[in-house]
Amino acid sequence: RKREFGNSRSMSIWRFADLIAPVPAEARVSLGEGSTPLIRSRRIGPAAGLNNLYFKLETSNPAGSYKDRFACVAISDMCARRKTRVIATSSGNAGAALAAYSAAAGIECHIAVAETAPDSKLRQMLAYGAQIFRIRGFGLDPDLSERAFDQLRRIASRADSALHISAYTFSPVGMTGVQTIGYELAEQLPELDQVYAPAGSGGLCIALARAYAQLLDRGLLAKRPAIEVVQPVGNDTIATPLATGAERARNVVVETKISGLQVPNVIDGHQALAECRATGGSGHAVPDELIWETQRQLARDEGVFAEPAGAAALAAVLQAASRGQLRPDARIACVVTGTGFKDESAVARMIGDATAPMIEISDLEHME
Repeated sequence: RKREFGNSRSMSIWRFADLIAPVPAEARVSLGEGSTPLIRSRRIGPAAGLNNLYFKLETSNPAGSYKDRFACVAISDMCARRKTRVIATSSGNAGAALAAYSAAAGIECHIAVAETAPDSKLRQMLAYGAQIFRIRGFGLDPDLSERAFDQLRRIASRADSALHISAYTFSPVGMTGVQTIGYELAEQLPELDQVYAPAGSGGLCIALARAYAQLLDRGLLAKRPAIEVVQPVGNDTIATPLATGAERARNVVVETKISGLQVPNVIDGHQALAECRATGGSGHAVPDELIWETQRQLARDEGVFAEPAGAAALAAVLQAASRGQLRPDARIACVVTGTGFKDESAVARMIGDATAPMIEISDLEHME
């Protein structure tokens, strides 16, 4: 039976204002983020022997990804503190979200983007009026990326500025907005056994773990699901350490091509290990090829148009199911983090040479 933990009269994440970082009502910025659907798998789950597989569609957020929840709270907090310039880094989605909410709030937005950020995400940031620049090697090399973080901290030290990166290490206030995914899942399906979520720096997985911990502590839930951390094999900072019992995450040199999951530095990794392990969750490293195939399968078999990172959680579920690691009756949710419109090159890979041929009206006479 569906439960409600927030104000049902509000249609944004601010209905959970009592559970997230406090921001005065007059400073809150909203574009209608949150309240995203949880849908049951019609074909992929049953074909894999999973009777209760669900998709949390963060694709329906205003700027197309779950990062809108982060930007909503981060920018609102800036408004409350009368900050007028945001400095940010992004591989795409966080930048697009911050650019959108900055535009809504009248805040100046500067974004350092990863070298490999897809052009479609850059165009989205530019459309919102953000000033963006790529840093060669940023998001691929851990040492260079750490140097970039240090320089951006310096730039953001101005009194009118704030640095926002979608990680608890950098932006703990903004990340409480991401926790609203967990509150919504707990409302939509309180009996979940596992939640699979992709990880770059690990912040999303921490947010889910903390959301459920809050609800447990307040006596609002009887149990919490295991938070399962999913990463590409080529950016395995957290997944394998979590699966093998290690206490620390690790820096890597990025080899994956999955945009949004190219984060070579630990950032929130150590905390993700501890908090997700406490839920009973494990780590799952999946190859890029399986993620791309799952992206295609989601679109063709479920009608869900996701970017590759948004298909990563399901790829891990299918990998675990093929290894006999999942109960057929387990209630599992996959967080589909971003829409397919975010990464045009990945869509081109998915559809191959398919096109829309031009025909004459007379050709319709011969079609049945």
